[in-house]
Order: sequence, then C-alpha cells, then structure tokens
Amino acid sequence: MGYLREMDHRRCVFVPGPVIVGAGPSGLAVAACLKQRGIPSVVVERSNCVASLWQLKSYDRLRLHLPKQFCELPLMPFPQSFPTYPTKQQFVRYLEDYSTKFEISPLFNECVEGAEFDPSIGFWRVRSVGRRGDGEERRSEFVCRWLVVATGENAEAVVPEIRGMEEFSGEIVHTSCYKSGDAFGGKKVLVVGCGNSGMEVCLDLCNHNATPSLVVRDAVHVLPREVLGKSTFGLSMWLLKWFPVRLVDTFLLIVCRILLGDTSKLGLVRPSIGPLELKNSAGKTPVLDVGTLDRIKKGDIKVVPGIQRLTKKTVEFVDGEKENFDAIILATGYKSNVPSWLKEREMFSEKDGLPRRPFPNGWKGESGLYAVGFTKRGLLGASMDARQIAEDIERCWIAEAKNLPLLSRSLTS
Repeated sequence: MGYLREMDHRRCVFVPGPVIVGAGPSGLAVAACLKQRGIPSVVVERSNCVASLWQLKSYDRLRLHLPKQFCELPLMPFPQSFPTYPTKQQFVRYLEDYSTKFEISPLFNECVEGAEFDPSIGFWRVRSVGRRGDGEERRSEFVCRWLVVATGENAEAVVPEIRGMEEFSGEIVHTSCYKSGDAFGGKKVLVVGCGNSGMEVCLDLCNHNATPSLVVRDAVHVLPREVLGKSTFGLSMWLLKWFPVRLVDTFLLIVCRILLGDTSKLGLVRPSIGPLELKNSAGKTPVLDVGTLDRIKKGDIKVVPGIQRLTKKTVEFVDGEKENFDAIILATGYKSNVPSWLKEREMFSEKDGLPRRPFPNGWKGESGLYAVGFTKRGLLGASMDARQIAEDIERCWIAEAKNLPLLSRSLTS
C-alpha cells in the first residue's frame, strides 16, 4: 500500500497512486480503469461493503431503471443471463464480481473526516477514522498526489422539515430505511415525493395490501419504460443522433399521450419543458412508469397536493383537506456530502456539493482533484468520467512517477 508511520496518534500512509473516496459503482469504475493502466489506487469506504446505497439503503423490489447495456461499468459487461432490467440483488452481485475481477480491495469502515491539498509538499492529505472489528477506532492520514471524489450525488438522505413532524404519532421513515411494503399491510400510508422511488414505493405498498397516497407538489414527466417493446431511453438516445433535443421531446410527449393518456387528469401535470431538455438543463430525471399509473387510474393510489402540517394522526394539505394516516414514507431523495469533508471551494459548490462546472466538464479540478458520479446521468455518466479520469492520471503518472520515491523517503524519514 505504501509507507506507514505513527504521527500524533494518527497512522500516516503514503499512497503512490490515487486515493478514491467511495466504493460505489463510480469508485469501483475508476479503480478498475486505473488497474488496467497499471496504476495502483486505494479505495476508502465508510460502510462495510461495496455499493452500500444499493445493499443497505434500497428497497427490495428495486431494479435498474434502464436496460443493462446502459448501466454496465467499463471493461466488463453484465452476464448474458441477466434480464434486461437486472434486480437489485443481481446488480450487487455484478459489482462484487467486478471488484473481484479487477482485484479491488476497498478499506471498509473507513470514514473520511477531512481532505485538503497541502501546497507545501504538493500532495493531498486525507484524514479518516477506521473502525476495527472490536469497535476500536484507528485514525489515519493518507498522503496522495491524486484524490478522486466518488461519494456521488446520493451520499446523504434528504429529510425535509414538515411542520408538526414531532407531533405525528405514526411512523415516519425515509426510503433509505424502507425495504418492503410487507410491514405496512392494511395501513394507510402517505408517500412524499413523486420521483421514481416514490412511484415504485406506492406500487409496492399496493402489492402488499396497503392503501397509499402520493404527495405531488411539482410538475413531473412520466414516461413509459418501453415503447413497442423497446427501451424509451434507448430509443431517445438513438433519435438524438439524428434530431435535436426539442424534436425528440415532442415525439416522446406525443407517444406518452397515446400510451399513457393525459396525466394531468391524474394530478400529474407535466412541466412546460420537455423531459430531455429538462434533464439536460436542471438534471431532473423523468419518471419511468412500471405500473404505478395504472394503479392511480384504478383508484388504488390517491394523488394529493403538498403538506401544510401534521398533527397526531392527521395530515393537513395545502388545499385545506385533512386525512388520517398510519405512516409517512419520505421519498425525498438524497444529496452530496462533499462540503462536509473536502476542504476545497473551487471545484465543488458549497450549496449542493456538486461540481460547479456542468457536464461534461465537471470531472476534473485543480491540483490532482477529480470527481466521478456527479453527472446526473447515472451509471452511464459515471463510466464516462471514470475513463477520462484514468486517462488523465496516467499522463501525470508517467511524468511524475519518477519523483515519488524521493517524496516517500522524506515522509518516512
């Protein structure tokens, strides 16, 4: 791994290659691309497994929303035996096999407390706290020339402040803690958030004999997952090779009207901007319907407006209506946590923790700093970033590798 020494009760580790913070799909992709080029790296991960968001914080019925060919990581396709839309369990197995193939061994239970560039030596200092099996903590400092931020857009759950939350007597959980509708059978459940997760959780609740209502505050594009047996996403990508975004959006909206009907009659008003243009400009992902709309049309799922306040058992909506619920599930998404640990204000915004420069230029910063998995374009965007980062580091590695032994001797002397 490098050279070790004890300093101020903190283990100091010199890393000849990059330190990658995060062992999700993005971090694994960068590590694999570097490995292919003969460049070693150290992956640090705060949880106890790869892809912790998928393994520990996702619901059981989750599948990839896009066909597998758009979700594979660099250098390794999905097994042919996998279905078009792999399940959560299949995707996790794919990532574990990916780690094994490229001999990626993350340092698990290693939580990064801070990272900053030290101009006096021209290297990054990454401070972390590791938890051993016996519960004892071990503090470390990794010194590296390159730092890859792979914690992604979904590092921390977003829990909104709702007036009266402390008064509500029922269960309030974020989707990061939701596994199955089995625990809510026979109950009236309010789902807050109408993205892909919120819509799927409502469907899952229906399948477990719960009675869900869906809070829809903003306009939302709902698209069929497939059109005439073909992936809507794949069809869109093909059309964009020949036609401008607005024309493809017009086509998609016509198809949606034919296949799904007028969603505004269901309480799902579409934005004035088309789905692809909205995704490019604001990063807002359209919902790919997997059966929820049909349950809304049948009355199994009720669409309600925003929440005004909560009381002990009652939810009061902004339109003045009131209704009792047994539980509330917050499908309110996630956010980046980069500003909490990275001491850098040029590449990443303090407001949202995302790169300031928009796609496709947000992957590279200054002084050997990189970002992967922040494109708002899912696994496809992460794979693009991973390849570019590995290529860029390789150029620096060839030019600078001869100086690393000199630095390592100075750090350990």
